[in-house]
Amino acid sequence: MPRKKQGNIIGAWAFLIGVVLAVLFAFIPTFMFAGIWLTWVLVLIGIAIGLLNIGDAEVQPFLLAGVVLVIVSSFGGAVFTAIPFLSVILSNLLLLFVPATIIVALKSVFSLARR
Repeated sequence: MPRKKQGNIIGAWAFLIGVVLAVLFAFIPTFMFAGIWLTWVLVLIGIAIGLLNIGDAEVQPFLLAGVVLVIVSSFGGAVFTAIPFLSVILSNLLLLFVPATIIVALKSVFSLARR
């Protein structure tokens, strides 16, 4: 069995930790500067996911899934305002996946420009 690259393992853990934190952060009251701190944690994990987790073969499926997730989370967060925790979870997923999707898209564009 081929061994995974170290970046893929770290990126996979970042993905798992990011999703768990996106759910957990919905239940933490955001007072004073805690909301800013929690936001930056999710954004930085999203950047790590985009940089470490996605190889050349995974770019297209990730971008498709990422764009769908961002669109659905955005619309879902607006629709589920009556269920505050669900709305916050979807917003947190946006904070996680928007930076990851942007970075993977930029990597894809730079890869195409090098050809």
